Amino acid sequence: MTASANTTGARDSTRLFTQPKVLVMLATLCCLLWGSSYPAIKIGYAMLGITQNDIPSKLVFAGYRFVLAGVILLVLAALSNKPIFRLNRRHAGQLMLLGFTQTAIQYVFFYIGLAYTTGVRGSILNSTTTFFSVLLAHFIYRNDKVSPRKALGCLLGFIGVMVVNFGDGTLEFAFTLRGEGFIVIAAFVLSAASIYGKRISQGMDVMVMTGYQLGFGGIVLVAAGYASGGALHEFTSGSMALLGYLALLSSVAFTLWSLLLKYNPVGKVTVFNFLVPVFGTVLSAICLNENIMELKNLVALVLVCGGIWLVTRAPQRAAYAKPDPAIANARDCRQSPS
Repeated sequence: MTASANTTGARDSTRLFTQPKVLVMLATLCCLLWGSSYPAIKIGYAMLGITQNDIPSKLVFAGYRFVLAGVILLVLAALSNKPIFRLNRRHAGQLMLLGFTQTAIQYVFFYIGLAYTTGVRGSILNSTTTFFSVLLAHFIYRNDKVSPRKALGCLLGFIGVMVVNFGDGTLEFAFTLRGEGFIVIAAFVLSAASIYGKRISQGMDVMVMTGYQLGFGGIVLVAAGYASGGALHEFTSGSMALLGYLALLSSVAFTLWSLLLKYNPVGKVTVFNFLVPVFGTVLSAICLNENIMELKNLVALVLVCGGIWLVTRAPQRAAYAKPDPAIANARDCRQSPS
């Protein structure tokens, strides 16, 4: 009976999270939340007196955010009677590796790289996460191959990211390993770790997985930040509330994103990443009382949405006829002779 209930639950989840409307709604919500972190982090730096080049203190700030996000998810998982302590040695090792790469290493490379390049180039290069994800998925999953439609959609999204940053800084070609190079490395690490997380999620509850990886990655960031001279001062009720919001958005966005990756082809989900800098630009302008009714923002949104439409528009019958092998294997494992 338990195996049958688990199988039915897996089928219901697959039907829900593979529905195009649900995919678009949840992926857009994740990107909106991540986009809102742009102005929130900047405001947090100002509240805590963190200067632009103070990378160690930024790592401490990010670490606290992710540790708190992980704790929130694990508490919710425990209240929902999810098995948060039933981890064997293999699962523990997988979660530590995921947290170390997806949360800790990725953010270290990103923050260091951002300190040695412009915000414009950093935003554009960071969007290469989508390209890496699509290419890696092409070689890993049989049902996630690169098609002309998918390639064109990714190209339109990338152009949209460039457009939204046009005029905000220099776009001249420049490339240094410690600057632009580290941003690209961070994008690659995030892409590879996300695909690895998709694999782990087939045999583990997504909320538990996300809670542990965020918590462990956050601990690594806090330790690295303090070890390199970072510190946080001037904590107030306002800065604590802001930190709480950042932790909450991380817990919600990362959990939903992991669920979408679990039940959908990687390319269909990661293309929505192009919306993050668009939302980030618009929300930053709103928070700073700037004009958001600019032509470039509209053009960028149209290009990004067009790219997303091209990638996500696929024959539904084919998608259901050839499910992700990882999902099929997970279902088989849950079934019993009874």
